[in-house]
Amino acid sequence: MSTDVAIVGIGIHPFGRTEGVSGRAQGAFAARQALADAGVQWSDIQFAYGGSHAAGDADSLVSDLGLTGAPFINVHNGCGTGGSALISARSALLSGQYDLGMVVGFDKHPRGAFATKPSSLGIGDWYGETGMMITTQFFAQKIVRYMEQHDIGQETLAAVAEKSFSLGAANPNAWRRTPMSRQQILDAPMVNWPLTQYMFCSPGEGGVALVLARGEVAHKYTANPIYLRSAEFRSRRFGSFEVFSPWTTPETLSGPTGDASAAAFAAAGIGPEDVDVAQIQDTESGAELMHMAETGLCAHGEQEKLILTGQTRPDGSLPINTDGGVIANGEPIGATGLRQVFESVLQLRGDAGDRQVPGRPKTGFTHVYGAPGISACTVLSR
Repeated sequence: MSTDVAIVGIGIHPFGRTEGVSGRAQGAFAARQALADAGVQWSDIQFAYGGSHAAGDADSLVSDLGLTGAPFINVHNGCGTGGSALISARSALLSGQYDLGMVVGFDKHPRGAFATKPSSLGIGDWYGETGMMITTQFFAQKIVRYMEQHDIGQETLAAVAEKSFSLGAANPNAWRRTPMSRQQILDAPMVNWPLTQYMFCSPGEGGVALVLARGEVAHKYTANPIYLRSAEFRSRRFGSFEVFSPWTTPETLSGPTGDASAAAFAAAGIGPEDVDVAQIQDTESGAELMHMAETGLCAHGEQEKLILTGQTRPDGSLPINTDGGVIANGEPIGATGLRQVFESVLQLRGDAGDRQVPGRPKTGFTHVYGAPGISACTVLSR
């Protein structure tokens, strides 16, 4: 039975809006890139897992890639779709049943906010009638309380987005590639206090694919395998305040982000202090700020100093969201978690170009968060 799983090929379709190209076609594009990167053909792939929220069934990609009969399993788990597909593929390889597989995620969302019905989450219509199904209100409520608890100012939220847009400008696959100043972000239209327009991500389009192999055979496909040391997924606990939660408790309790990240670090046998580069969920600026501490990468309340002094930029002590995160890339749900892994692989290979973290980073961490209170985390190393 294998004890290691390696990523041996990566592929991406640029994020944003690609008129006339279906979400499935973007997934197929990413898959072909990943195959070429690993030096293999689709006929060499023994199994695949993949998912999309709004662009069709991932297993339909066999019509584009080849009708080989390989098992291709659809995964649908909200923003955790990519992480769930990756966990499934890793388990299949660790079982020893397969040597080589693929995960793929893609999406093509219509313009505007996500439209989720309360009934699909077991919530009464009253919840939507209050406006809370518009998730900007949840994120604003959560960050307002957090900022009050830890004495963090609105400028720090603007600094997070400023970093995101500057790194998006250095990322050829990002959607938002125009830098914005901190003052421009602060002066933008208010959405829900304290979050302005440019502190939020937007639903978008894109596709990402990864080719994975058992550790014992990884060097057949690449001279520079990146090992998936752990991949963990958790749902919310009683009392944690999460998106689409109709109630909360007075005290702050552990949520899925804390649980999934702790499990990922424990399984990998390292701590947050060992991370050289991290990709964490930044649905809006406050999410990046809170998730920095919830994942254990820093202490609660320490974020403002780290952010305002540039420590979360690629040349800082704690590089975070080096590809611009979802603020710059947008949120195609099926692809987001895999985009984080794609960027981590680039960084660990030393192939991230103008946004490369110096000093040959050895360990990467990824974290995705989504409705209705789920989180998937990975630890990677070269």
